Amino acid sequence: MIDLSSPKVMGIINVTPDSFFSGSRKIDLDVILQTAGKMIEEGATFLDIGGYSSRPGATDISEKEEVKRVIDPIKAIIDRFPEAIISIDTFRSEVARAAIDAGASVVNDISAGHLDKKMLSVVAELGVPYVAMHMKGTPQNMKELTKYDDLLHEVVKYFSSVIHDCNRLGIKDVIIDPGFGFAKTAEQSFDLLSKLDHFHHLDRPLLVGVSRKSMIYRTLNSIAEDALNGTSVLNTVALLKGAQILRVHDVKEAVEAIKLVNKLS
Repeated sequence: MIDLSSPKVMGIINVTPDSFFSGSRKIDLDVILQTAGKMIEEGATFLDIGGYSSRPGATDISEKEEVKRVIDPIKAIIDRFPEAIISIDTFRSEVARAAIDAGASVVNDISAGHLDKKMLSVVAELGVPYVAMHMKGTPQNMKELTKYDDLLHEVVKYFSSVIHDCNRLGIKDVIIDPGFGFAKTAEQSFDLLSKLDHFHHLDRPLLVGVSRKSMIYRTLNSIAEDALNGTSVLNTVALLKGAQILRVHDVKEAVEAIKLVNKLS
């Protein structure tokens, strides 16, 4: 069991050739193991392994290719670091099943079960914690789906429905992720971040993933490679508003932010 009374860090390891941040792309198994070891040493509680790029307009790949990308890295990390807690970043139920069988412990689904209707039942069967993110459409078309009458109300209603379905199926540990940048403009993402404390009414742990995203670097007229400082600033805002898990590319800086914010309380 993980105690979230003090926030934790989830380190991102993308085993893809086309993730939006070049520094997170890890293909070589030795590099993946080095990255995993460094993240664990720096204080990551979770390692999030993803084989499908969900950046806007990303190329769709087959389920078979996604499984091929993630299984060997998961097995290698568990073999080298048996204490590692791995989450599988996928919206496909069979990829989730294969990853859990290989040693992963958490399912992180950008679609909250909406892109694979079997996902929730599979997660319930596997008996693992589930991260449900808010998104509309798919990574290929979500940029065109940013119209909301009331963003906060619609996102909270979305999660209420997801949590109800999870409860019905017996999924006990549900973590919610507002999905910054997913079917949301930069302005909408900042609006959602400013109202982050409203999500506590759902009584579920809150994961925030803003690491090096375009809401940061486009606001600063920069690029993802130069967005670490901006990431730390927004992570700090998220922590002050009650985020319990930070999903990041840069573990050391996120751990430091948590330590400093904890001093305030």
